[in-house]
Amino acid sequence: MAIMQISKSEYLMFLKHPALLWLKKFDKAKLPPIDDNLQAIFDAGNLFESYAEQLFDGGQRIGFSSYQEYLSLPARTTAAIEAGAKVLFQARFETPLITCICDVVEFVGDKTIDLYEIKSGTSIKQENIYDLAFQTHVLQSCGYEVRSIYVITVNGQFVRRGDIKVRELCVVTEVTEEVKAEIDDTVELIEEAHNLLKQRSMPELTPPLDDGDLNAWLEIYLHLNPPQPGSIFDLCWPKNRVAQLHSMGITQLVDIPDDFALSPKQKLQVRATKTQQQYFELQNIKEFVDGLEYPLYFLDYETLTGVIPPFDGLGPYKQLPFQYSLHVLRTPTSELEHYMYLHRDNSDPTVPLSESLAEHIGTTGTILTWNDKFEKSCNDLMARLAPQFKKFYRDVNARIDDLCIPFQKSWYVHKDFLGSYSIKKVLPVVVPDLSYSALDINEGAGAQRLWMQSVLDTKLAHQKEKILSDLEKYCELDTLAMVRIYEALIELTKDTEEKEKPAEKLSLF
Repeated sequence: MAIMQISKSEYLMFLKHPALLWLKKFDKAKLPPIDDNLQAIFDAGNLFESYAEQLFDGGQRIGFSSYQEYLSLPARTTAAIEAGAKVLFQARFETPLITCICDVVEFVGDKTIDLYEIKSGTSIKQENIYDLAFQTHVLQSCGYEVRSIYVITVNGQFVRRGDIKVRELCVVTEVTEEVKAEIDDTVELIEEAHNLLKQRSMPELTPPLDDGDLNAWLEIYLHLNPPQPGSIFDLCWPKNRVAQLHSMGITQLVDIPDDFALSPKQKLQVRATKTQQQYFELQNIKEFVDGLEYPLYFLDYETLTGVIPPFDGLGPYKQLPFQYSLHVLRTPTSELEHYMYLHRDNSDPTVPLSESLAEHIGTTGTILTWNDKFEKSCNDLMARLAPQFKKFYRDVNARIDDLCIPFQKSWYVHKDFLGSYSIKKVLPVVVPDLSYSALDINEGAGAQRLWMQSVLDTKLAHQKEKILSDLEKYCELDTLAMVRIYEALIELTKDTEEKEKPAEKLSLF
């Protein structure tokens, strides 16, 4: 069998799990697909790359937009170098065994290069060092000396004021020593990868038991082996015990030994699964709901975010609400009210959203959210962007309580929560007649992506009205779900003394 050329991305797949590389080369259709939300992350990375390239004067982009252009990259790279180009973007270098596309190479001599990798995160990860070590080895194998090596990341403290200033947006960090320290190991690992590709069958999907990439293994294993309900893969985070259980031949939660080391939350999940019983700490739940003050406001935001802030005052990856849903229950017997705001234009939504919200939230009563840290951080941001609402948002944050607390603190445990307190897991159990499944938008990442692609840019402008209508339905269901879960908790705590018996409690140990 001829030795196959390995690209940089394929080498990184090998580091995550050897099976990923083997599948990429021999059975690509079995790899997990790239969904729209993941593609949006890639697109954000490409956008930041276009800004980071502005740090270099006179750079020439080689690049490709088709497979044929990809194949011609090495020849076009060589032609650009021979023509005297000093800075190349997306240039491809190769030997018969290895190849890479470099984000930026800057010639500081005839055969001497400074190498730059552009990453749209706000910090350098170990994977970036492995990536650059592979690139460095390719360049050295092609006869170049790599003098200095850098990673360009996003400045998390950047705040937009007018046009984007790339030297403020970008952070350039030298990592030459760290990368060159990895070269010897990289050469050995490349040889291991080539030996793997001599195999005629996919390597076993064995789980990592030490420092391996557990998430990568879980992704590919579950894609190829969809689990049955009640499997060990339903075990809640941290999932570091899953690999150990798998290696022991244990596949179902009910088969986990009682003395197996688990976190307290995992212990409760497993016990609830084994006994097929719910677990309640009714007194704690009752004290929680009794401590809420009417009128009750059930609040949820949908937010925009991005590596390149779209509006003044924003920084990279800051979450700014473009939509809210608010259900109001003024007394225990009042008719439920609903209010909402959805920003429809490519402009800063802070002031109109704040004006609408301030109109419908009174000065007294508990404001309920699900995961209050998120809403509070959004309120802090809007108070900074629109100082006229600073007192309003300070008051709102002081009155916020978190409806997920009974589930987060395991006062209410059910096997079908899967150890999670996500509203998407809690709702089907507590309020089975209410569901997100019929909605065209039914999760937050999709809501964010679709609003941005239909309002902030033109990618989905032709679907804008449909998307906005779907967003209204989705966000409204988020707060209606909270109302119904609250009502279920109230019903649960009726006749607390009669319901809460010692036998109903499950021990953490």
